[in-house]
Amino acid sequence: MSVGELYSQYTRVWIPDPDEVWRSAELTKDYKEGDKSLQLRLEDETILEYPIDVQCNQLPFLRNPDILVGENDLTALSYLHEPAVLHNLKVRFLESNHIYTYCGIVLVAINPYEQLPIYGQDVIYAYSGQNMGDMDPHIFAVAEEAYKQMARDEKNQSIIVSGESGAGKTVSAKYAMRYFATVGGSASETNIEEKVLASSPIMEAIGNAKTTRNDNSSRFGKYIQIGFDKRYHIIGANMRTYLLEKSRVVFQADDERNYHIFYQLCAAAGLPEFKELALTSAEDFFYTSQGGDTSIEGVDDAEDFEKTRQAFTLLGVRESHQISIFKIIASILHLGSVEIQAERDGDSCSISPQDEHLSNFCRLLGVEHSQMEQWLCHRKLVTTSETYVKTMSLQQVINARNALAKHIYAQLFSWIVEHINKALHTSLKQHSFIGVLDIYGFETFEVNSFEQFCINYANEKLQQQFNSHVFKLEQEEYMKEQIPWTLIDFYDNQPCIDLIEAKLGILDLLDEECKVPKGTDQNWAQKLYDRHSSSQHFQKPRMSNTAFIIVHFADKVEYLSDGFLEKNRDTVYEEQINILKASKFPLVADLFHDDKDPVPATTSGKGPSSKISVRSARPPMKASNKEHKKTVGHQFRTSLHLLMETLNATTPHYVRCIKPNDEKLPFHFDPKRAVQQLRACGVLETIRISAAGYPSRWAYHDFFNRYRVLVKKRELANTDKKAICRSVLENLIKDPDKFQFGRTKIFFRAGQVAYLEKLRADKFRTATIMIQKTVRGWLQKVKYRRLKRATLTLQRYCRGHLARRLAEHLRRTRAAVVLQKHYRMQRACQAYQRVRRAAVVIQAFTRAMFVRRTYRQILMEHKATTIQKHVRGWMARRHFRQLRDAAIVIQCAFRMLKARQELKALRIEARSAEHLKRLNVGMENKVVQLQRKIDEQNKEFKTLSEQLSVTTSTYTMEVERLKKELAHYQQSPGEDPSLSLQEEVESLRTELQRAHSERKILEDAHSREKDELRKRVADLEQENALLKDEKEQLNNQILCQSKDEFAQNSVKENLLMKKELEEERSRYQNLVKEYSQLEQRYDNLRDEMTIIKQTPGHRRNPSNQSSLESDSNYPSISTSDIGDTEDALQQVEEIGLEKAAMDMTVFLKLQKRVRELEQERKKLQVQLEKREQQDSKKVQVEPPQTDIDLDPDTDLAYNSLKRQELESENKKLKNDLNELRKAVADQAMQNNSSHGSPDSYSLLLNQLKLAHEELEVRKEEVLILRTQIVSADQRRLAGRNAEPNINARSSWPNSEKHVDQEDAIEAYHGVCQTNSKTEDWGYLNEDGELGLAYQGLKQVARLLEAQLQAQSLEHEEEVEHLKSQLEALKEEMDKQQQTFCQTLLLSPEAQVEFGIQQEISRLTNENLDLKELVEKLEKNERKLKKQLKIYMKKAQDLEAAQALAQSERKRHELNRQVTVQRKEKDFQGMLEYHKEDEALLIRNLVTDLKPQMLSGAVPCLPAYILYMCIRHADYTNDDLKVHSLLTSTINGIKKVLKKHNDDFEMTSFWLSNTCRLLHCLKQYSGDEGFMTQNTAKQNEHCLKNFDLTEYRQVLSDLSIQIYQQLIKIAEGMLQPMIVSAMLENESIQGLSGVKPTGYRKRSSSMADGDNSYCLEAIIRQMNAFHTVMCDQGLDPEIILQVFKQLFYMINAVTLNNLLLRKDVCSWSTGMQLRYNISQLEEWLRGRNLHQSGAVQTMEPLIQAAQLLQLKKKTQEDAEAICSLCTSLSTQQIVKILNLYTPLNEFEERVTVAFIRTIQAQLQERNDPQQLLLDAKHMFPVVFPFNPSSLTMDSIHIPACLNLEFLNEV
Repeated sequence: MSVGELYSQYTRVWIPDPDEVWRSAELTKDYKEGDKSLQLRLEDETILEYPIDVQCNQLPFLRNPDILVGENDLTALSYLHEPAVLHNLKVRFLESNHIYTYCGIVLVAINPYEQLPIYGQDVIYAYSGQNMGDMDPHIFAVAEEAYKQMARDEKNQSIIVSGESGAGKTVSAKYAMRYFATVGGSASETNIEEKVLASSPIMEAIGNAKTTRNDNSSRFGKYIQIGFDKRYHIIGANMRTYLLEKSRVVFQADDERNYHIFYQLCAAAGLPEFKELALTSAEDFFYTSQGGDTSIEGVDDAEDFEKTRQAFTLLGVRESHQISIFKIIASILHLGSVEIQAERDGDSCSISPQDEHLSNFCRLLGVEHSQMEQWLCHRKLVTTSETYVKTMSLQQVINARNALAKHIYAQLFSWIVEHINKALHTSLKQHSFIGVLDIYGFETFEVNSFEQFCINYANEKLQQQFNSHVFKLEQEEYMKEQIPWTLIDFYDNQPCIDLIEAKLGILDLLDEECKVPKGTDQNWAQKLYDRHSSSQHFQKPRMSNTAFIIVHFADKVEYLSDGFLEKNRDTVYEEQINILKASKFPLVADLFHDDKDPVPATTSGKGPSSKISVRSARPPMKASNKEHKKTVGHQFRTSLHLLMETLNATTPHYVRCIKPNDEKLPFHFDPKRAVQQLRACGVLETIRISAAGYPSRWAYHDFFNRYRVLVKKRELANTDKKAICRSVLENLIKDPDKFQFGRTKIFFRAGQVAYLEKLRADKFRTATIMIQKTVRGWLQKVKYRRLKRATLTLQRYCRGHLARRLAEHLRRTRAAVVLQKHYRMQRACQAYQRVRRAAVVIQAFTRAMFVRRTYRQILMEHKATTIQKHVRGWMARRHFRQLRDAAIVIQCAFRMLKARQELKALRIEARSAEHLKRLNVGMENKVVQLQRKIDEQNKEFKTLSEQLSVTTSTYTMEVERLKKELAHYQQSPGEDPSLSLQEEVESLRTELQRAHSERKILEDAHSREKDELRKRVADLEQENALLKDEKEQLNNQILCQSKDEFAQNSVKENLLMKKELEEERSRYQNLVKEYSQLEQRYDNLRDEMTIIKQTPGHRRNPSNQSSLESDSNYPSISTSDIGDTEDALQQVEEIGLEKAAMDMTVFLKLQKRVRELEQERKKLQVQLEKREQQDSKKVQVEPPQTDIDLDPDTDLAYNSLKRQELESENKKLKNDLNELRKAVADQAMQNNSSHGSPDSYSLLLNQLKLAHEELEVRKEEVLILRTQIVSADQRRLAGRNAEPNINARSSWPNSEKHVDQEDAIEAYHGVCQTNSKTEDWGYLNEDGELGLAYQGLKQVARLLEAQLQAQSLEHEEEVEHLKSQLEALKEEMDKQQQTFCQTLLLSPEAQVEFGIQQEISRLTNENLDLKELVEKLEKNERKLKKQLKIYMKKAQDLEAAQALAQSERKRHELNRQVTVQRKEKDFQGMLEYHKEDEALLIRNLVTDLKPQMLSGAVPCLPAYILYMCIRHADYTNDDLKVHSLLTSTINGIKKVLKKHNDDFEMTSFWLSNTCRLLHCLKQYSGDEGFMTQNTAKQNEHCLKNFDLTEYRQVLSDLSIQIYQQLIKIAEGMLQPMIVSAMLENESIQGLSGVKPTGYRKRSSSMADGDNSYCLEAIIRQMNAFHTVMCDQGLDPEIILQVFKQLFYMINAVTLNNLLLRKDVCSWSTGMQLRYNISQLEEWLRGRNLHQSGAVQTMEPLIQAAQLLQLKKKTQEDAEAICSLCTSLSTQQIVKILNLYTPLNEFEERVTVAFIRTIQAQLQERNDPQQLLLDAKHMFPVVFPFNPSSLTMDSIHIPACLNLEFLNEV
């Protein structure tokens, strides 16, 4: 593979960048060797020409494919270099929010500066027991790996946590210790793990402080050894500390703080117990106020102080010691605030005696004020001859004070560490330990001093150990895989270490300079220049003579020599120490005693390091002060060598903490700072070592699955995958050095996987193009064929259409010709008619015009003539009027003249007689007329007269009356009546007027009021209507609200009550479980006392589980022999259990019928006994009087004889049955061949036939006796009438005699033998045979009547069944008719399609029915096979028993029969045993009992036997026996369960028996609430004397414990299968492709063998669980709850692994999950367990699988995800989206913007903060009461139990 192939166009590379360190670019042009530059395109589309150094030919780093970006392990990257590592960490940190990443054996942890929900108990349990690399990187994975290797290899382990200040070292170490405390919890009551965790708050308070880089920075290093015993439980711990930063006590830089304990103590100064400390706010003290702000955002110092005090208490530090510690800390604050005044000379200074702080300091430490005041300002100089006291300058005094404060704090720190170690110390022998090293990382500042030098020196040592360990692991891997390897050149920093610690090294020169009396830092620096200037790791700065540079493995560091000597000496004046030694407080004096070891193992580098005092002048004291000559550097080097020895003796695990930015911003990544730390912490060195070898490693199977697309078809025929992989690689990679074939893996050089991925992508791209080409061609062909067919169809239709159109055209043409002919003719006619009409019209109009014109002319002329006429007439009339008027005037004048003349003449003539005659002419006629008028008037007058007379008479009468009245009034005395009347009339008128006025007023008022009322009524009605509407609305609202509120309140109350009930149950069951754990712990301790030596093994502490209650409600079914008198069960008994059990359904029905008949028989027997007693009383009281009293006596006799006869007959038949059974056994023993069993069976059938024949004969005899009884009754009645004085006793002479049982049987046989002598009534009735026959007849009649009723019921049921079938057929026929009618309405094509659909649906239904039938038959077949195995085993046991019984059959035959008869007659469901047999009973029935022994017996048989024993003890009123039996039973069950604590079958067996015993104690307790379903016989079996309520509670608690153990066993068996079966196994073959390998699983993490499981394994295991529980009679409710719990566990484990594994979060995994879940749901439906709620528990996993398959791009996709994933929390959804990983380059990653959109839409959800599901959660269950239908007397004990000592009572 040439360079040109790698650097081709579109290849992406990394180029240096000053801001981002590395920047991605893409080649726009192929690179050719010799080119001086590369043509690149940056991500912002900028074109760049990148120059290449031709001499070095250093090309830019290649970028990994996107499919490899985001890997869990950096060494899995194909191209291993700095930019690839940085980019992978950045993508994981920013886009996926993953803070942990593997780098080979190193865990890289980036501080998120934010609390993440990934450290809970659920996460610990998820990582517990997992191999490193199976889950996503985590600090818990490293801790689990260390714990597992310690347990397996029995070798001590170490976890080395390093990093800069603020990188998160302390938090990582804390979580590692929390993991060990949880997983390896102590087995004793010391709670050592809590003490280990409690040491963290104390050490953080006294050793951590706020710095500019970290708010909780550890200012010391510590190594904590956690000790384990042989069972790998924590038994103790030990802590070593290194290099406490004492200078922080007296000095803090800006924005920094002193140690937390000072501020915590100041925050709690207001407490009453701290008043004597005289503390105020932290700002008031010099040692706590130098950094400025004394508070930390988000930190409550008072609350932290309370936690510190609680930790002290937990670690056993007494309250008095705590107060003393706080006094010492407060004294340091007061010491720092002492005011020192300089004198005028400047060489001396003083302290005011009234200084309050000095007084408090002396008071708190218990020292003398004057001495401390003296020696704070003076010092003692010792010479050979004398001693001098010298004053000190102000600066010297301040330095001495600060040195004293530092020394006091260092001593206190050492004392606290020592006491913590004492509290964590154990007297038990430590088997192994795990050490957690929390030590400072490589540091470099602008000014580096002695502290940084020691820190970097320690990191040099650790880096050397790290490099050698990495190289060692690489070497072991190559040797294990048996591949050739060469020595890998890695950086060895031994020269740098030698520079520091070798002879005459830096530390030696420093110690030597400290011994010089006037040694200075400058002299020491000059010696360094002279000695080490030639070393390659030592350099001298150009511009300084007091600094020096050391070239460390991480970087060059310049150290300033100022202060080195003083810090190395760590001098404290002896006078001040002596004052403190003389303190009156013991604790203060103990801190400074000289007998302490200066370098103890637990406090290296602290307390003793600063214990350098001025020596006394006396020579004898010199020897005792030699220890003070040990410098800090010497002590640190010694403790570091001790640490390295410890680490080299352990297996190390590395955690490198990275600080992403200096601003402490959450999830903000600064590439410059990250690269600097990666270089310093050795991560890049690990990458370099890996890249030098074979970093990419593939298992053969994974490589084949991933790259089989590159394999040729002929090579796939080979079944050896290794050979295929070899041939493929040899063909693809020509350079054999680029890969190596190991034993189980293939090793690749860097970049080869990327090359293979490129080839695979090219192959896929070529295949995709080929597929696209083929598919597109096929689509085009399909499209062409479709178009062709469509074209032909269109052409056919078009041509037909054209032909039809042509024919139509011809028809239309011919029709058109005809039409044209007629049309033209019509048009011609119409034109002619139109022309004709037009001509006529024109002529008419023309003629009319001419006529009108002539008419108008004539009219005009006529009008003119008329006008002329009228004008002329008018003129003529005017002339005529003028003439007439003149003539009239003349005539008037003339006539007036003439009139006057005539008047005169007439006047003269009137006076003459002739004139009168002329006047009377015509008067006669007038007179006649007048006469007529007069006559008419006379008539009218008469009538009027008559009327007047009548009126007059009436008037006269009225007048007379009035006169009489007037006279009457006149006669009355008083005033003038007329006046009184007038007054009265006037008064009446006034009153009338007043009344009228009032009435008017009232009417007006009434009208007004009426109008107002009407208006008001209208308003009120309107308002009323509105109010009614409003009322109705309010009523409706109130009703709805009340309903809703009531419903809501009821629902809330129910939910609240249920929740409280569940919580109460959980609390109670937690107590039960704790009690069981305490009991178990007691047993374990007792066992340990007897065990001298125990083999070590890897055991895990049981995790905390929720104690949940469980119950059962499964009806038990008895298959034992039940005595009965009916023929059906007798036949079953005669045929034998082997034959009868072949059909359990029939057998159970017969059992039910037998129980009913048995109950009826018992009731009749009770009634008979009562009647007998009543009749006997009547016989005794009343003497026999008449023959009428005969009937009671005869009935009594008959009943007595009948009962005795039935009992005798029953015994006889059972004896016959026993004889038949013995005959069968004898025959079986005689015939050893295979033909023996058929012969015995045939003999049994012959006996059965004989019994049937005898029964028929008896029936005929009963019919004959019936006729005899009728005739006898008639004769007896006749005899009574003839002899009324004869009583019944004379008629029945033998009726008073006692009828013996045998006599009754003989009498009955006598009746049978003398059935022909029907006339001899005296003989027949001599001994009561007739009454006996009569009663037998009644029984037969009842039997026949019952049979008739049963037949009639069967007939009715059959008729109803036929009717229902007929109705169904009618409905079916109606449906078919409707379908047929619908079909007729359709087109022919639609009819065919509809018919096909109907036929398909019919066939589908038939197929489903047949499938169900096949499943039922298969189930029955499996059941019958199992029963056959059981019965074969029983047959073998029966043959052995028969062989044993054959020898004693004759001798014990009679006795055994008698015994059986008596037992079956008298057995009352009680078992008696002797007190000394109780241990044997418990051993045989509980301790040594195996479930297989009772495979064919009654389920829960031991529970029934135990109850029968308890019932007998209750019957005998023996309370001690009851108590002893129940206690022994419960202890025996616990012992069995402890012994078989991993046996599911045994645990299920005793769970069912314990529940059944509990139900029996309830059912037969006598409590009416438990007796509602009892029969009368069962009520007789109730307890009479004892109330066992308390024992019921104990049994209920025991059931809970057994249920929890059952769940634990089932989960333990299923849990190893879940992840492999649900997530890893390919249920759908070929669906998932293997992604490029992630973490290289180290060999130490891999278990031997293949632990892969498929889904069928889980289903098989659950089938086994279900079968065991069903066979043992466990109640169905418990079975449902068990599987609900198991399915929840499957859901929780699968989802938790999905949330913690990046490699399984893909689309194909979602498809596999959905398929697996559907298979589990199908299994639930097949077992009728779908009502258990198990599917609902799988809802989160179902939604997670759907989430993996949903589209994740647009806003609509986000809304769909939010609406779908309701059972997943927001954190879980975001986590899955962050983990989603494409399996190939054709998929796209989920963008950060899309995840932010999801978070924004889900922010309103109130989800819990827990990320993972609690896999240990257990649902609460209830044990419902489930009474048994069996009676105690029907239980028979099989011989296999060896309980012969039990006697049936």
